[in-house]
Amino acid sequence: MGLLMRINYDDKDYNYTIITKGITKETKSIQINLNDMEYELVCNSKGDWDAVDATVSDQPDLLKAIGRNIKLRYRL
Repeated sequence: MGLLMRINYDDKDYNYTIITKGITKETKSIQINLNDMEYELVCNSKGDWDAVDATVSDQPDLLKAIGRNIKLRYRL
């Protein structure tokens, strides 16, 4: 499958899977699986990773924290 990662956000542990293979500095979008839901993270003009089509119920702050976590992990 993909790379399983963990994040602690708002005093809760979350597991998510990075589906995208071969992430480099040229990568423009990253697919992740969080709670059996797939999300696409894209890099905005500021260099931050945001979820595409995320709703309020999808916890956009958690998805933004996951984007920061991936950015640090892969040094994007």
